[in-house]
Amino acid sequence: MKIIITRKIGAFALGLLLLGGCAKNEDVDASITNIAVTNPDFQTLEDAAVRGNVAVILGNKNPDPQSEGNFTVFAPTNAAFARLGLNSAQDLTGLQQSFLSSTLFYHVFSGSLPGSALTAGSASPGVFKTVATPTAPSVTPARRIIQRANGEMFVNGSKILNKDITAANGLIHPIDKVLLATGGNVVQSAVALSTGKDVFVSPELTFLVAAVVKCNLQGLLSQPGPYTVFAPTDQAFRDAGIASVDAINAMTPAQVTALTNILANHVLAGSLGNKFTPELPESTSVNSFGGGALQIGAFTNGVMTVKSGSNATPANMVIPDVQCTNGVVHVIDRVLLP
Repeated sequence: MKIIITRKIGAFALGLLLLGGCAKNEDVDASITNIAVTNPDFQTLEDAAVRGNVAVILGNKNPDPQSEGNFTVFAPTNAAFARLGLNSAQDLTGLQQSFLSSTLFYHVFSGSLPGSALTAGSASPGVFKTVATPTAPSVTPARRIIQRANGEMFVNGSKILNKDITAANGLIHPIDKVLLATGGNVVQSAVALSTGKDVFVSPELTFLVAAVVKCNLQGLLSQPGPYTVFAPTDQAFRDAGIASVDAINAMTPAQVTALTNILANHVLAGSLGNKFTPELPESTSVNSFGGGALQIGAFTNGVMTVKSGSNATPANMVIPDVQCTNGVVHVIDRVLLP
């Protein structure tokens, strides 16, 4: 999943408009990075830009001749970063620098993308490619605009809080979640998290990767799909009674069959594939790839719960809306037992 603005050239001073209670920055000559520093609600974005080494570019005109010198930035608030447990500059050190850099760039469009162009079903690429996974070339997944029945607009799974904050070199649209895209398929993305080399400094999804390999599902989940995958954390597997990766690797054929059925219960395909949280059917039952019923909860604050037949408690989305090349992954805190 490889997740703009030096410390004193800046955080985005976007909160002035977020709640509609303050006036827009009147200095129309200010660049995106120089709209800066005045609002503490974008401190984490500032810190991320410093660590990600992506600060200087948005202080200047876009060099792409087709862009007319403009960028458009979907800018996560502090609260957006906090959803990922990123509350400070120190927290950001838990991410690989290349992943942080590519993720920030994924929030940028090369050119002017005004609010009037953010219509349901429209799509736009990030300005730079995401960092390649170890086993696949780098690609740039297109972000898409989603509109819910109540009129709220989203880019992927992130709510657009405001539109068209003007800078000398482009536009800013604040959002409530960090946009996450991996540049790899579902399997490649899980492997990237599990190594501790490409995404997080500490490995994650190691149990899931071991389980997929043990059940020989990596070929299936590498196909075009599209898929929506609920991916349990390592702790979720431990809580389900699977003590270690070694325990998965030592499973008998009968245990592997049971594990295969469990994994199939975490995948949605067909018309339910490739769904971000605003697109999933809320408060209803859906059939998983394995044929079991999953109960999707209400759409609340950008996330939903998901529950299977043998779960007493629904699973929560720990990291929702991770865009892969063949679908969307939602990392959850429980294994969905059929």
